[in-house]
Amino acid sequence: MTKKTEGGNTAAAVAKLANKLRDMREKIDKLDQHILKLVNERAGIAAEIGRLKNDTSAEPFAPAREEEVLENVLEQNKGPLDPTTIRAIFREIISGSRSLQKVLQVAYLGPEYSFSHLAAIERFGQSVKLVQVGSIAAVFEEVNRAHIDFGVVPLENSTDGRVADTLDMFLRMPQLIVCAEIRLRIHHNLMAACDQEMIRRVYSKPQALSQCRNWLSKNVPQATLHQVASTAVAAELAQREPGAAAVASRQAAVRYGLRILFADIEDSPYNETRFAVIGHQRCGKTGNDKTALMFRVSHAPGKLVDALDVFKQSKINLTWIESFPAKTPKPEYVFFVDFEGHIDDSKVAKTIESLKKTRKRGTLSPTRKRGLKAFLACASG
Repeated sequence: MTKKTEGGNTAAAVAKLANKLRDMREKIDKLDQHILKLVNERAGIAAEIGRLKNDTSAEPFAPAREEEVLENVLEQNKGPLDPTTIRAIFREIISGSRSLQKVLQVAYLGPEYSFSHLAAIERFGQSVKLVQVGSIAAVFEEVNRAHIDFGVVPLENSTDGRVADTLDMFLRMPQLIVCAEIRLRIHHNLMAACDQEMIRRVYSKPQALSQCRNWLSKNVPQATLHQVASTAVAAELAQREPGAAAVASRQAAVRYGLRILFADIEDSPYNETRFAVIGHQRCGKTGNDKTALMFRVSHAPGKLVDALDVFKQSKINLTWIESFPAKTPKPEYVFFVDFEGHIDDSKVAKTIESLKKTRKRGTLSPTRKRGLKAFLACASG
């Protein structure tokens, strides 16, 4: 009798739970329908905005406005979904709405699931045509020839500093500007189709190997390190070659069917790469902007100090400074700097004019055909 009662109680509890789950799922279904209706209403308004932009020849990609939308929803988010999830959801809503105006073409250093590919998705979402090319130089060439709308290139890494190929291409093509900035946390993974003790070669991009050099020396000392064009190429090689491993993204492991033997092997837990979105389009203010300059100084004592003193006098905070060999017969350097403020801010405009005047007095010398190159980088959070 007791067992029967207990069995009856259990059955009643299961039935009650099933009814409760059914009610909650019905609520989710209704909410989903309401969300779908609202998302499509939003898309309709976005499409109308697109038609107005077409009438005024305005560009469909407005990073300042997109950042404003994301910041607004993140400020209102009370959980339980975390900011990363909310940002990803609205990034795709924005991407899909933008595609109603125009499907942008964006070039990146491929293959798929390289970190440049992931950065392009982070900035533009999935509703664009992502075009993979074989080198950073090719990204610049495709943008310069207007074959595509924008390109995504790595600018600097928090562990390794500047990306020389990108700076070199800015020297070669000073007509291109930075339209937006992407900051991507970089997590490296050791992946292979074999066990750890069988690894004899580790492939990856030079920067990725450098960012994991200490971990690799301790954990796979028997393996030789081999540099390739991208982390995704490394994953492809690890798939094909016996005894090979790759340092690459988690997404690359999924794409090429590799086992992640060790996750997050980067030496610095704060490893981050800053990417630039390059194009011909100047973008509006976000309220969290930076302007970048490229200039060369005369090869004489104190000339760089004179140029930098202009920023001090204007009370403008420099956020990055990098030197790069100039393409001249003399051993001279080009300096890349970026600093807080939009190029259209009055303080920034006055600072740039002061630098131009400094050049006329002999401190700055020409960089190719242009002595002072300014390009905008909108911070993207």
